[in-house]
Amino acid sequence: MALIPFGSAVRALVRMRRRRRGPLRPSWDEPFETIARFLHYYGVHSHRLPIGLQRRMLRDVEHSEAIDRMRFERVSASGVPAHWFRWEGADASRVVLYLHGGGYCIGSVGSHRDIIARLCLASGATALALDYRLAPEHPFPAQVDDALAAYRWLLAQGVDPAKLVVAGDSAGGGLTLSTLVALRDAGDRLPAAGVAFSPWVDLEVTGASMRENIRYDYVSGDTLRALARHFVGPRGDLRAPLASPLHADLRGLPALLVQAGAVETLLDDARRIADRARAAGVDVTLEIEPDMIHVWHSFAAILEPGRAALARAGAFVRARTA
Repeated sequence: MALIPFGSAVRALVRMRRRRRGPLRPSWDEPFETIARFLHYYGVHSHRLPIGLQRRMLRDVEHSEAIDRMRFERVSASGVPAHWFRWEGADASRVVLYLHGGGYCIGSVGSHRDIIARLCLASGATALALDYRLAPEHPFPAQVDDALAAYRWLLAQGVDPAKLVVAGDSAGGGLTLSTLVALRDAGDRLPAAGVAFSPWVDLEVTGASMRENIRYDYVSGDTLRALARHFVGPRGDLRAPLASPLHADLRGLPALLVQAGAVETLLDDARRIADRARAAGVDVTLEIEPDMIHVWHSFAAILEPGRAALARAGAFVRARTA
């Protein structure tokens, strides 16, 4: 309701600015710049909104060319609500365990259906996507516990870990790293690889890119600090390795693909986790996409770099599960 006139105002401001100064970033066309600015104006103030309202505003994505090719099935993965993404032509032996983003407090499988479906198509795999428990009602380590339970459920269903990849975006990218560390620590058989899109791995929010890129991006330091406190609780440790995997021992993890946008605020999280993993002997591929904001993959329906990044991620999954 109130967002409709706001969106119109943003569109008018973007059009006026582009006429006078050109695009905010060299590769941004007017439709994408309008979306990016709308998200920016919303995102820098979203920490002032109640979590319940933010959840209601993040709607499910019902249709896209990728979603419409999927067959969905709801299941309970050892008590964790989950959704199978299956499609004609998929290699049923290949599975992506997908962990959605949303700062551990908002988001769902429904809000991330397009990015999950596109990753399935690019990788030739099926996916099990989790509706893991959310904070603040369920603080850390509930999210890690749910991811571990679902992973073990997949193995109990006969999925070969050599054909399994754990993937996620934003907080789900951080949860991907935490899940891999927890599996290693518990002595579980590890998956073939991990994929992290724009991962949030530092709950203290100390990266310089938080300040340098906020003029372009929509994820603010104030928002992340509020979400982090919801996640770990009022007296929780923001440096706990399974909550903030930047501080984890990363030795022995499987191959990782980390993708980040060059103008996103969490760019330094991606750089630092890749550097730490590489120093620990992990096979890491870090890709930084020029001009892109946080989880630009979500805009793949209108954005070629989003489609290209998902295509490369799919190729990575195919190669690691061959």
